[in-house]
Amino acid sequence: MTTPSDTYLTVCAQEGETPVYKEKGSRFLGYAFHVETPEAVQDILRELRAQHHAARHVCYAYRLGASGAVFRAGDDGEPSGTAGLPIYNQLLSFRTTDTLVAVVRYFGGILLGASGLVAAYKQAARMALETSRIEQRVVCRKLDVCFGYGQISAVMRLVKERGLDLLEQDLREDCRIRVAVRASAAEAVRGALEAIFGVKVSQEPD
Repeated sequence: MTTPSDTYLTVCAQEGETPVYKEKGSRFLGYAFHVETPEAVQDILRELRAQHHAARHVCYAYRLGASGAVFRAGDDGEPSGTAGLPIYNQLLSFRTTDTLVAVVRYFGGILLGASGLVAAYKQAARMALETSRIEQRVVCRKLDVCFGYGQISAVMRLVKERGLDLLEQDLREDCRIRVAVRASAAEAVRGALEAIFGVKVSQEPD
């Protein structure tokens, strides 16, 4: 799926039974979650470790933010680079962000070696994402618009014409509204609003 610059893909929910990849007696259970903060990631990992207290490893990777600028991968005791990194690479392959993939390993008694571990964690992560519902979301910017009572008609007409989401409004003497606009259109919308005499626009920081 090709995504415009102001959209991103994210996991909504994992569907069906948890997929299990088996290799030489070891079982690798793949989980995918929608997350938006590192704290949410840690909460989920704690829950998985409690749920699978007999498992040898709970390895993971996540990406956060529309651009995936915040990310981390964890090997949880597996040899460095053999678990978290292949999971992370599947997040890149599926182009998902605001997403956590965790793979729970139950050891089967036979060592897999570095290449075997990489292949197993890659496959379990892929299976987790393949069994998840992934949706495209739009990156929006929030604009605060201040204007006099005499500009209400012009401002609200533009809001309607541009299909802006009206988040807040206070239409007393000193009027103020907050709107959400698609990121790629934010500058054009801001310019159109500021072209109305007496209108001031500020953008909420990301």
